[in-house]
Amino acid sequence: MAVMAVTLAACGRDVVVTPAPAPVVEAPAPTTTVIAVPGPAGPAGATGATGATGSMGNTGNTGNTGSTGSTGSTGSTGSTGLTGDTGAPGLTGSTGSTGDTGATGQRGRTGDNIVVVPAPSR
Repeated sequence: MAVMAVTLAACGRDVVVTPAPAPVVEAPAPTTTVIAVPGPAGPAGATGATGATGSMGNTGNTGNTGSTGSTGSTGSTGSTGLTGDTGAPGLTGSTGSTGDTGATGQRGRTGDNIVVVPAPSR
């Protein structure tokens, strides 16, 4: 309130401040003190009912399988080598010379006649 009064005073108005009412003081209530006195234990209470089993939550969705990668391109085939040139045909060998004709043999002599005489009988 004091801040409000100062703010309004800056505007140039006459401000009437009403003092806050005095707090009402009541007589204090009588206090009661509790004194705990131990005594024999009472009987055990009944067992409570078993609680209901909670429902199972939903299973999450299975994720999508990733896509298969693309196959690499096939390499190009190498070029075929050039065929070699055919060799030139060989030269035909020369024919050997014909050998000399052998000398004619000498003519044989006419021989002697041989007469076979039977051996004398005895």
